[in-house]
Amino acid sequence: MKNRIIAILLFCTVGTQAQVQETRMEQTIDSLLALMTLEEKVAMCHAQSKFSSPGVPRLGIPELWMADGPHGVRAEISWDSWNYAGWTSDSITAFPALTCLAATFNPGLSGEYGFALGEEARYRKKDVLLGPGINIYRTPLSGRNFEYMGEDPHLASMMVVPYIEGVQRNGVAACLKHFALNNQEQWRFFIDVDLSDRALHEIYLPAYKAAVQKGGLWSMMSAYNRFRGQYCSQNDLLLTRILKREWRFDGVVISDWSAVHDTREAALNGLDIEMGTGTDGLTASTKNAYDYYYLAKPFREMIRSGDIAESVVDEKVRRILRLMLRTTMNPGRPLGRMNNEEHLSVARNVAREGIVLLKNENGFFPLDPERKMTIAVIGENATRSMTAGGGSSELKAKHEISPLEGVRKRFRNATIIHAPGYASGPPAYGRELPSPLDADSLRRAAVQAAAAADVVLFIGGLNKNYRQDCEAGDRRDLALPFGQDDLLKELTGASENIGVVLISGNAVSMPWLSRVRGVMQAWYLGSEAGRALADVISGDVNPSGKLPFTFPARLEDSPAHVYGERSYPGKDGRQVYQEGIFVGYRWYDTRKITPLFAFGHGLSYTSFTISDLRTDKPSYAAGETIIVTCSVRNSGDRAGAEVVQVYAGKPGSPVERAVKELKAFRKTYLEPGEKRTVTLTIDTNDLAWYDESIPGWNLEPGAYSLYAGNASDAVPERVTITIAE
Repeated sequence: MKNRIIAILLFCTVGTQAQVQETRMEQTIDSLLALMTLEEKVAMCHAQSKFSSPGVPRLGIPELWMADGPHGVRAEISWDSWNYAGWTSDSITAFPALTCLAATFNPGLSGEYGFALGEEARYRKKDVLLGPGINIYRTPLSGRNFEYMGEDPHLASMMVVPYIEGVQRNGVAACLKHFALNNQEQWRFFIDVDLSDRALHEIYLPAYKAAVQKGGLWSMMSAYNRFRGQYCSQNDLLLTRILKREWRFDGVVISDWSAVHDTREAALNGLDIEMGTGTDGLTASTKNAYDYYYLAKPFREMIRSGDIAESVVDEKVRRILRLMLRTTMNPGRPLGRMNNEEHLSVARNVAREGIVLLKNENGFFPLDPERKMTIAVIGENATRSMTAGGGSSELKAKHEISPLEGVRKRFRNATIIHAPGYASGPPAYGRELPSPLDADSLRRAAVQAAAAADVVLFIGGLNKNYRQDCEAGDRRDLALPFGQDDLLKELTGASENIGVVLISGNAVSMPWLSRVRGVMQAWYLGSEAGRALADVISGDVNPSGKLPFTFPARLEDSPAHVYGERSYPGKDGRQVYQEGIFVGYRWYDTRKITPLFAFGHGLSYTSFTISDLRTDKPSYAAGETIIVTCSVRNSGDRAGAEVVQVYAGKPGSPVERAVKELKAFRKTYLEPGEKRTVTLTIDTNDLAWYDESIPGWNLEPGAYSLYAGNASDAVPERVTITIAE
């Protein structure tokens, strides 16, 4: 009893301290607002440079500094142009892109990633880090899929929360993007998206909601596109009614750069800070100067005329000051660190855990690092920098270990020969530049190298060029670019011992799949790319990554592409998500379409058995927690990790539902022969569907099936539970 009383007192004390701090913060905001002029308040609502907004020097309110960086802090940009500032002190650690982070299925590692990234942002004196991104993977052609966390809202929700918490522990605000429905790059500045409310709430909003309500998010970036006729940067439904009222978001909404189009709508519909309108700033004319932004002089004049109440700007400044008190005006925040061994270790661990082994015929992988052999490493991606390019997420890494360098250092007993085999042009934003190299000569040299080698490692894929994995343009098709498919066809004629390592953030077609022995999906792995790849190729690390999105066998199998151009990329400026809730594996399962590789798929160098799926009881009421257990056994001879994935479905529902949906997962590490009981939990409310007739969530009573396995197409265990009336 005494211990219980002490625990209650401690809880109350902690609660009281938090309430006191919150009260003091709001009192400070009240006092500062009372001292500010209208001009000073309006000035805080728009940019003063490419990546900063002003403070109020006479009141000790500092500037607010932002930086791009979902997977690393971008190099310093000039004050008033998009040119790099030319600093010598802005080289950073490049962390793996977020598709790789999602592929780890490891929320704990996501927290380490976010904290290390936040330390680097803090060291660079940034107050807002423009990331992470969680736009749902709707089409494999979307140019920025590599910056996001896959196709499943539950996976994205579980991975984004610890990332945000990790960043913000450093007194740096995570700025989640792009809210919302920015699921393609083509026509992103004007495409008008429409979809059912059910698809909106079940697929496209859950990860944002989790970030706000569970992650304590401090800032949100709006999207470029329109939603039901209104631009997302001035969208009443998204920003005001859902984000700020329903979810009670108390942070700041920041526009994407040049995403604002109207003063009145931006002022009244939830935007707080306008960034990037125009590109010539103060240097070319007054037309696009910072004082002429929509939330600048025009906003001030509408307030002065009485057309807009001053309380509107007060609410925006209140939010901005709250953000500042959490970041740049927080005297207790740490100093940050950059480019240290701990950060490189996090980057390497994420890369190693995110690499997905897709195919491994007759144990092609791992390659024996002690064996004397000739390895032909073929492919431009073996040496090309993957931290450059891709748009606003490009990085200036202090170092980047290439795949070729990593293989050479680990396989010291082997003779390593490299032939690019193909060549792309240099990175160029918004345009495609040809390579000056002769494609035929490169191809012939590669085939000769393959014929002379014991083992061939083809390291290809995409490379963050325009219309590959890159901002501002979508891919044209699923095929590998620069003639890689044709090259692989020739290579398989010259060697029967080929393993393919794909570096990309998107699914690709594989017409050569049956003729190669192994395939790895390696993503963009950052500073430690080569070391991490060598760790897995050599078997020093057992692969445990799982696909965070489905690889379609054909583009026309993908749900966004089934319904014609109105669905993707849109027609006459308008787009309808006609597949509704059936995104990714939900589509393939329900329509009984076999993918090339399923969501959640990923092989290992050992073998695992999942069995004995059980729940703590057979029936549950709304709001209860379902406790799920199962046994996982490592039946092989190597230590490794398996991801137990639990899906739920509602057979016989009168409502159209997916066959199953991911509701829980856990990564478990096991020694050879070890067997362990894994416990997972599911909130019964997470089994509800969004009922547009209410509108709201509807938990349907009756029998539900729970499935357990290690991929969406490999769920051998099944148990039935009941939700009571």
